Amino acid sequence: MATLTVWKFDTATGAEAATKTLHDLASQHLITIHDAATVSWEAGKKKPKTRQLNNLAGAGALGGAFWGMLFGLIFFVPLLGAAIGAATGALAGSLGDVGIDDSFINRVRDEITPGTSALFVMTSDAVMDKVHDAFADARPELIFTNLSDAQESAIREVFSEQD
Repeated sequence: MATLTVWKFDTATGAEAATKTLHDLASQHLITIHDAATVSWEAGKKKPKTRQLNNLAGAGALGGAFWGMLFGLIFFVPLLGAAIGAATGALAGSLGDVGIDDSFINRVRDEITPGTSALFVMTSDAVMDKVHDAFADARPELIFTNLSDAQESAIREVFSEQD
């Protein structure tokens, strides 16, 4: 079973620094990374910067389409107005069908604010005590949703990028 985790950091650079820790955990076979992305929101900026971490992504990476849609729903749709927001209702419903529901989207939207950052990671096979210990000094806040194998497959099917 895959897990989509969101690690929130109290600084705009915390998520970027955490990618090294995540890479180290993967190289020690303490976690399997399927895909990852960061959000960095500098204080005083109107919107965050997002980046897919291709260097951490596994062979079955979800791709930019997934991250773009997810980050669009979380950070940008509320800024676009009701008409566009209503048009995304079907998309939000589809994400709910695969384990990413409104409460997850709303919580992430409320938690990731100017001056913070977040590391979004699709993983499996995590040795949780080792992962916890590796991130203890950074003191991130963990927000997560578990996805079943069927839900992960549905996300891959809907959002996989065509070669």
